[in-house]
Amino acid sequence: MSFFVSVVIPVYNCEQFIEKAITSVLDQPEVHEIVVVNDGSVDKTAQILEKLQAQYPIIKVYSHSNYSNKGRSASRNLGIENVTMDYIAFLDADDFYLPERFKNDQSIFLNNSECDGIYNAVGFHFYRNSTIAEQEKYKLYTVTQEIKPEQLFESLLYGKHGHFHINGLTVKKSVFEATGYFNEALVVAEDTDIFWKLALKCRLHTGVIDRPLAIRGVHEDNVFENVDLYRKYTIKMYQSMVIWSSENQVPSYRVDDLLKWVWILKHKEQNKLYTDIGYWARHFFPYPKLLFSVLSIKYFPVIRLRKKLFPFLYKQ
Repeated sequence: MSFFVSVVIPVYNCEQFIEKAITSVLDQPEVHEIVVVNDGSVDKTAQILEKLQAQYPIIKVYSHSNYSNKGRSASRNLGIENVTMDYIAFLDADDFYLPERFKNDQSIFLNNSECDGIYNAVGFHFYRNSTIAEQEKYKLYTVTQEIKPEQLFESLLYGKHGHFHINGLTVKKSVFEATGYFNEALVVAEDTDIFWKLALKCRLHTGVIDRPLAIRGVHEDNVFENVDLYRKYTIKMYQSMVIWSSENQVPSYRVDDLLKWVWILKHKEQNKLYTDIGYWARHFFPYPKLLFSVLSIKYFPVIRLRKKLFPFLYKQ
């Protein structure tokens, strides 16, 4: 059985980093295809890609219609649609792989036919000045122990044993038949969205978690430091996960877990009751499987408010 990997790289205005990213992928012997999606860059990214593509035939460059900018999810999706290898990995354009990124992945995949994906630790490199606190915080992005595939979703949802990053993920191309592609309505948190779907529908295995196999670049323009943007889209991610789960035969107790978090996040907003009722209506009415379930009653704002005010009435 062969292990040939396609690496998908979405890039937008990343002239400073893109060549380093691609070079780090070229150094991986398991990679037989690099699919770069130029997401409407207006700097020198296109010229750099053209030069590299002329040198290395395994590099394939795609763009959206009219060279438009559609975001990371749409760009990764375009990349997935055009890969030709059986295994897919991802790399952000301002990050890079370390040597032997796929060596352990290959061993796991070739010795475990039921494995659908593998996640590995990712480190950090500062391109800007950093504080001691930042260096401690941004050291190793990883899960802290091996997690059984059937326990991964719960572990990620509740943050029990850490998290993993998309640069450390390798999956079979076929997994997207079960999960669908990246959610293009999410500006951020789209990676968490697809990780959770993979955890619910596929068997992801723990790879190398005690040392980094890829590196995230920390610089002035990192989107992951935009707290307000993540606050806005995190709840949207939970909402979309609830809908997706209800439509994809995910057990109701898992949907319940997700709705608990939606309720917690909505509660933190301290909205008026009529505002939350309106939200409930918009969230449940268009989806009959949700609307006609016990969960729609359980999470109706008035019911949740009564439980908060009179918890003794709901004790078992």
